[in-house]
Amino acid sequence: MFNIGFSEALIIFLVALIVLGPEKLPEIGRFLARLSLEVKKAIEEFKRELELEDLEKNIKEAKEEVEKIKEEISNPTKLLDQLDAKKDEQTKSS
Repeated sequence: MFNIGFSEALIIFLVALIVLGPEKLPEIGRFLARLSLEVKKAIEEFKRELELEDLEKNIKEAKEEVEKIKEEISNPTKLLDQLDAKKDEQTKSS
């Protein structure tokens, strides 16, 4: 993520050890570990929310299409008219 090598991490650790002292360093490490886990959880939840929104959108579109087809099927005269129109188009183009 940050592209930090071993030597950079060692330098950061030594500076933190000098600045914070050996008593506070484990406490800060635990805090940073917890913070990292919370950030990862928040990112995963955000991804799940986006996926759910996309899924809901797809379901809504499918439902609208099903309703449209249902409406077309429930009106047989309109369906027959459409078939006749297509038949006429085919005979005219032949």
